[in-house]
Amino acid sequence: MFTDTELTNYVKEISLSKFGKAFRHHAQWNSRLRTTGGRFFPLDDHLDFNPKFASHPDFDKIILHELCHYHLYNAKAGYKHGDRDFKILLKQVGGSRHAPALTPREINYLYVCDRCGAAYPRQRKIDIRKYRCGKCRGTLRCEGRSKWGVPFD
Repeated sequence: MFTDTELTNYVKEISLSKFGKAFRHHAQWNSRLRTTGGRFFPLDDHLDFNPKFASHPDFDKIILHELCHYHLYNAKAGYKHGDRDFKILLKQVGGSRHAPALTPREINYLYVCDRCGAAYPRQRKIDIRKYRCGKCRGTLRCEGRSKWGVPFD
């Protein structure tokens, strides 16, 4: 894993190569981040990164995501997740929209559409009288409950 100085230099390299703009602030590790890969702080323009993602193959995409926030904020453009400018720039540079999962998701219930056969794995039980298939509006049926979080085959 990098030190904070090495991380800042790495972020500067990626910023110049992908955006053609300099990253003039600092990047640091923040072990308090749980599910997010990184965070941009508009008040002082620094970036925090989750050290759990340091060895992840998509770590560069997480850096690109945070640099999109950084450069758009400094350009006084839409830098938030829902803004059009952010979505366009993120797609151009190839950053990830969401942080990748660190652990596989536990699947306790599997619901299947009667009409089109679409599968909906879920952690929690849902009321099948209330919900329908998102693709064809067909009725759902519970295929079963896995024992102790063991994935369905």
